[in-house]
Amino acid sequence: MKKIRIGITGGAGYTGGELIRILLHHPHAELVFVQSKSNSGQPLSTVHQDLAGDTNLSFSENLSADIDVLFLCVGHGEARKFLQDNPVKPEIRVIDLSQDFRLESNNRLTPTGKPFVYGLPELNRLEIRSAQNIANPGCFATTIELGLLPLAQQGWLTEVYCTGITGSTGAGQGLNATSHFSWRANNIQAYKTLTHQHLAEVNQSLNQYQKEFGGSHLHFVPWRGDFTRGIFVSSQLKSKQGLPELTELYKDYYKDHPFTIVSEGPVFLKQVVNTNKCILQLEKQDDLLVVHSITDNLLKGASGQAVQNMNLMFGLDETAGLKFKANYF
Repeated sequence: MKKIRIGITGGAGYTGGELIRILLHHPHAELVFVQSKSNSGQPLSTVHQDLAGDTNLSFSENLSADIDVLFLCVGHGEARKFLQDNPVKPEIRVIDLSQDFRLESNNRLTPTGKPFVYGLPELNRLEIRSAQNIANPGCFATTIELGLLPLAQQGWLTEVYCTGITGSTGAGQGLNATSHFSWRANNIQAYKTLTHQHLAEVNQSLNQYQKEFGGSHLHFVPWRGDFTRGIFVSSQLKSKQGLPELTELYKDYYKDHPFTIVSEGPVFLKQVVNTNKCILQLEKQDDLLVVHSITDNLLKGASGQAVQNMNLMFGLDETAGLKFKANYF
């Protein structure tokens, strides 16, 4: 089988680095170029030092036209501008990891251009298979959505209260006051309370199933954690259904989705760190249901899911190149 020729722009950051690591060992991928203007000409291993001995590629300044798919790992607000300034051939598929094209109200580069399909395989697998462009979901959005989709499909969502904690890599590689080690260590903080940017895409996804579930019914408090990677979200809502019925509902919904697992025991971050998995656990007391959902923000929440989408777009096994061992100890 001919290998998929791949380009990455924005390859010096966390998501770019994760993509490189995955694709170098993907059985059907050939990494053609990794663009980074600030590191042009330097070996990839000068930035991603764990790649020493894995590749002889260097960062390039310009795009190569001879690719099948382009991954955009640039910052939020920069992907749309990049595509406007650097038109790609219409046959090249684009997978954007920023938030620029996630909402249906703004999911085209031009009014007549092909739309970006929202790339959550557990929701839009069929559309992803035939898509030209993919908008990769946000990390918190992925984790919340996977915890709530089975309920939305049944029309069982009520007022939902979510709390979630994320590692420092979720803030990107740029240094700021709250990403310093001395600030993060032994410290947590709530931020963007009830206003997080991922809420819009979460509501959009849930509304695909439950139209009457409006944005005012989802309340989210995110936290900065004192660890590097992983997301743990707990979503609480009222439910009339019993726990056995709900557990069976979740297992049935995800039975054909290889990376989302329903656990009947307590879940914890080390189960998913360094994997493309989302693991869910349901708990219930009286009429209150809590759904715990855990992911690695850089893999299922970003680069791993982007490769999962690529696999679907090119008719590959959905799990190709993505069977990683968790960092359990």
